Amino acid sequence: MAELEQLVARMEAGELPLEASVAAYKRGSELVKYCAAQLEKVEAQVKVLEGDMLKPFQSDDNEADA
Repeated sequence: MAELEQLVARMEAGELPLEASVAAYKRGSELVKYCAAQLEKVEAQVKVLEGDMLKPFQSDDNEADA
């Protein structure tokens, strides 16, 4: 995620020449696919842990408020 954020920031700032922007876009696309795949894996693990029912995540902060 950090690498992706850096790429986006550099592209938005106009710091990169055209060729570097195209390469950064390709790399960003790869990173987005990787992150999405990781998220799907985690969601699948949560479904298994919760008996195939994906429940909303509640952090310790939310439980303290309840």
